[in-house]
Amino acid sequence: MAFTDQSISTPVLYADEATRSTFLVKVYQHLALAIVAFIGMEAALFATGLAKLLGDFVFSGGSFRWLMIMGGFMLVSSMASRSAHSLNKPAVQYGALFAMAAAYAFIFAPFLYYVFIIRESATTVWSAAIITVAGFAALTAVAMTTKKDLSFMRPMIMWGSIVAIGLIVAGAIFGFELGAIFSVAMIALSGASILYQTQQIVRKYPAWAYVGAAVGLFSSVMMMFWYVLRLLMSRD
Repeated sequence: MAFTDQSISTPVLYADEATRSTFLVKVYQHLALAIVAFIGMEAALFATGLAKLLGDFVFSGGSFRWLMIMGGFMLVSSMASRSAHSLNKPAVQYGALFAMAAAYAFIFAPFLYYVFIIRESATTVWSAAIITVAGFAALTAVAMTTKKDLSFMRPMIMWGSIVAIGLIVAGAIFGFELGAIFSVAMIALSGASILYQTQQIVRKYPAWAYVGAAVGLFSSVMMMFWYVLRLLMSRD
């Protein structure tokens, strides 16, 4: 990480209990803020008709453009993770947080337009949201209570992300669909990322870096929601 000044880079793990509790509260407050910002931006895209335009663009291009959207999703997730580990100015981190919310709103727009308008499956969206929240809560509890160091998961998550990007690119080039098995694998990958990041925000982040910590968690939550929704839609 780029927290190079020793006077401000001490992980919150070594702070007193009150400081750790305050830090975690701020992390999850900012995660909730990012989700609210995403919902607001998504509503604006639907209200202005931009969601329909994005949906029409994707649908007119067949599976290739869907795969482009999925590739964009992986790219934004990677950028979010990098931002969370390299930004050392809270003001800039706020910009990254809202920029990620906006990026995800645009990426989700055609998919949600398809679900809400074309398939008329609003209940599926809420089911996916409930499953994602429940999964996130369970994974957070595990990460917070386990005494095992989860650092070994980082290479696995990185390798899994590279493989996923390779499959998306191959699907776009050769025109094959990434089905339910791929969605299940990506849900597992996002779950592993949530486990790893949740533990790391306490062990690696200083007390002032709560916005950067929220950026990384937000990315993983959105990836889980995307693939849970995709899996549920594949069953309809």
